[in-house]
Amino acid sequence: MTPTIFAAILLAALLHALWNALAKRQAEGRVSVLLVSLCSGLFAAPLLPLVGWPVAAEYPWLALSILLHCGYCLFLGRAYRLGEFGQIYPLARGSAPLVTLLFGALLLGEVPGMVAVTGAVVLVSGVLLMAWRGGLRLAPAALQAVLITALFTASYTLSDGAGARSAGEPIRYTLWLFALTALMMPLLMRWQSRTAWRELGPAAWRSGAIGGALSLLAYGIVIWAMTKVPIGLVAALRESSVLFAVLLSWGWLGETLGRVRLLAALVILGGILLIRLG
Repeated sequence: MTPTIFAAILLAALLHALWNALAKRQAEGRVSVLLVSLCSGLFAAPLLPLVGWPVAAEYPWLALSILLHCGYCLFLGRAYRLGEFGQIYPLARGSAPLVTLLFGALLLGEVPGMVAVTGAVVLVSGVLLMAWRGGLRLAPAALQAVLITALFTASYTLSDGAGARSAGEPIRYTLWLFALTALMMPLLMRWQSRTAWRELGPAAWRSGAIGGALSLLAYGIVIWAMTKVPIGLVAALRESSVLFAVLLSWGWLGETLGRVRLLAALVILGGILLIRLG
C-alpha cells in the first residue's frame, strides 16, 4: 500500500467519523442518517453529466449496493436512536472488516500479506475493545440493530469494491451509487416517520448537507482505494475512524473517555502501523 493510498484512507476515516457524529447529534429526529444519504445524492446528481452513464457491467452491482446501503442507513439510524455513539459506532464498524477480509479472500481471491492481515486483526480488536469498555451497555434492540448494520457494511463493501472494479471507473460508480440511493431516501424517511419532513428544521438540513458532503467524499475515497489494494485491507484501515469518533464523542457529544478507551486507541494505532508495514 503506497503512502498516498494509506493517507487517503485515513482521511476518509476522519470524514466518516465526522458525518456519523453529526447524525448522532440529530438522532432524535429519527431520519438523520437517511437525510445525510439524501443530501449526498443531491451533491452527486449535478456531477453525473461529467461521468456519463454506467456501463452494463456496473448495473448489477449498483442495484445490489443500493439495497444494501438502504438497509445500512435504516439500521444505523435505529442504532443511534437506541444507544450511545461511543459504543454504537465502534461496534458497528469493528464487526464488519474481518468478515470483509474473509469473503474478499474466498470470493475475490485477495489474500494480503501476513503482516497486513495481522494488523487488520489487531486494529479490529482495538475497535471492539473500544465498544466493550466497562461492559456492553446496550439494550437488546440496540445490539441487534448494530450487528445487522455490521452485516450490511461488510456486504456493501464487497459489492461496491467489485462494482468499482467492474469497469475501472470508481468516480463514476460512486456518483451513480449515491445519486440512485438518494432516490430511495424520501420513501424510507416516510416509512420511518410519518412526520419526517415536518421534523426537518434548518438545523437538521444544515447538518444533513454537511454530513452528505462528508459522506460522499469519504466513501468516494474508499471506493477508489478498493480498486488499488485488497478490499479487506481498505475496510480494516478505514475503521481507524473509531479513533476520531472517540475524540468527537468525548469533546463534542460529552460522552465519557476512560482508560479502556485510551488502551483501545493504542491497540488501533498498532494495527494501523502493521497494515502500513505490510
